Amino acid sequence: MKILPEEQYKYVKLLLPDGSKAEGHEVLLHACCAPCSSAIVECMLRNGMKPTVFFSNSNIYPFQEYETRKQEIIRFLAQQGVPYIEDEYDHDEWRKAVTGLENEPERGSRCSVCFQFRLKRAAAYAQTHGIHLLTTTLASSRWKNIRQIDMAGHIAVEDCPDVEWWEQNWRKGGLQMRRNELLHINDFYNQLYCGCEFSLASSNAMNKETDHREKE
Repeated sequence: MKILPEEQYKYVKLLLPDGSKAEGHEVLLHACCAPCSSAIVECMLRNGMKPTVFFSNSNIYPFQEYETRKQEIIRFLAQQGVPYIEDEYDHDEWRKAVTGLENEPERGSRCSVCFQFRLKRAAAYAQTHGIHLLTTTLASSRWKNIRQIDMAGHIAVEDCPDVEWWEQNWRKGGLQMRRNELLHINDFYNQLYCGCEFSLASSNAMNKETDHREKE
């Protein structure tokens, strides 16, 4: 019997990089926001995993936007009984990391540096706290390049010998549709740009172009 896309997520069986079952394993989930985290956290819990969510997003601008996204994910995780860890917000340091890449397009080299910046912090936390597996909700967005994210993840764990990067496409198995369902069920704040001021400017430019075309 064919399983409908909106029901597939209920049957997703997570496997670790070595092919073993995920049940009973701890995992550090780097998270960007509540909408992108919800279906992944739910799927992990259904598979008997023990996720800890690491909110490391110094790229988000302005700070009020950061606070809004943070409070939404805290609200969701509290309902699920899932631990939440917040990294230090340091937008100035993030800006230094992407210096010279300000004019790069979305999915360009600035995004690679951004992913590495955030995932390295997550990997360091996992190393210090004895969590072997690391993955990210960034791999749930259809606007992101999965290969670019995985490359950043592998680079992030290079200096953390006890941490393994878990390549996982969190869009598949109906999880993308479940994400949208949970967004409406929980009435999440749903951001309209990736996070940084450069993606905000790009999003605003696209919206203006769309409005102009509609008025023609």
